[in-house]
Amino acid sequence: MQRDYWYTTARHSAHLDDPRDVGRNAAGRALRRLGAKPVATCAVPIVFDPETAASLVGHLASAVSGAAVYRGMSFLRDRLGTAIGPEAFRIVDDPLRAAGLASRRFDAEGLTSRKNVVVDAGVLATFLLDTYSARKLGKHSTASAVRSLGEPPTAGATNLYLEAGSSSPEEIIGSIANGFYVTELIGSGVNAVTGDYSRGAAGMWIENGELAFPVEEVTIAGNLHEMFAGIAAVGNDLAFRSSLSAPTFKIAKMTVAGRG
Repeated sequence: MQRDYWYTTARHSAHLDDPRDVGRNAAGRALRRLGAKPVATCAVPIVFDPETAASLVGHLASAVSGAAVYRGMSFLRDRLGTAIGPEAFRIVDDPLRAAGLASRRFDAEGLTSRKNVVVDAGVLATFLLDTYSARKLGKHSTASAVRSLGEPPTAGATNLYLEAGSSSPEEIIGSIANGFYVTELIGSGVNAVTGDYSRGAAGMWIENGELAFPVEEVTIAGNLHEMFAGIAAVGNDLAFRSSLSAPTFKIAKMTVAGRG
């Protein structure tokens, strides 16, 4: 048996997808997983679909939070002003985006919201800071304070996204002779301090530039430093379906642990 899902979310009801399209996508994603099997352990290119790609943007969001940086709990704590990815790698936090799910005029400390380019042409340009973490690091707030109910402010992201590239998902998949297209990630095996990354995964195996058969019961492993640096292509299919968004992208090589 297999299962999958799909959903639609928006700030305004008029922007929601047709419920019939949501159902068709969910059914199609589940059906394509029928007959899934593990593959032999190997090191191959990995393509993350937009849903799983967004989770990697989430790991970066946690790593550039001021609280994580000044506590030494971030794998990016010493990387400000240095290249962490290719030139096509540009990450933006934009609380002013129209109808964004996390858009706001002011941060949780009352400072006027502003767009922050976190990674520019592959270079880590800024951390996301509230006033307290900014003082701890000898910097100025980036108006990035967020607050949970009953909790004091801390630094965090709003509408954080990886900018779209120029390649279609079909072109990215077509560039791979043997690789793995990831559509689901399982577990939480990510070390925020070292960047070590290991998670269960499912998706489709790529052979000769085409999706060949469904895959499950494998683990993908690497290090976030190497993964971001190894981004080889960024897709043009960015869609703002959550407050963390990314298009399809390819990492040049990661370990897939399966049979043997």
